[in-house]
Amino acid sequence: MRLHKVNGVFLTLAALAVTCLTSATSATWAMAPFVSEDFSGVYDCAGQDDHEGAYSGVVTLQRVSAQSTGSYGAYKFTLDVPGYGSYAGQAAAKGRSMAIHFANVDPATQDFGTGIATFKRGPTGRWMFEKYYFEPEYKGGNFGFENCLQR
Repeated sequence: MRLHKVNGVFLTLAALAVTCLTSATSATWAMAPFVSEDFSGVYDCAGQDDHEGAYSGVVTLQRVSAQSTGSYGAYKFTLDVPGYGSYAGQAAAKGRSMAIHFANVDPATQDFGTGIATFKRGPTGRWMFEKYYFEPEYKGGNFGFENCLQR
């Protein structure tokens, strides 16, 4: 049996694991006030899908205050695309970068995926973002790009 010295005490590997887990789970996590930029709003988007070609849609982002802390923002995400339907999802932001998961509300389409967006202020001061997305199941795999401007 091998012993590991931690703070002057010798522990077995199993005891060390329990000590580490106990310390990690007993830590107090304090929610810091949200201090980052808020991307909530309605956006008009133009996209280019590898399988479907050009399309337009409307994205709605709504920040979830109870789960947004410090420079991290939590968001509800909706994309409505005429002819393809509505895509519901969620997003997590850090600074001006945002990860987005979305899925067509009709699960039979296998039209779901993950995207990454980068935000910046447009010439009029409104938010705009560029998003790249990947869909692992849609028509054997798919990707695309969107450019969106806040209304």
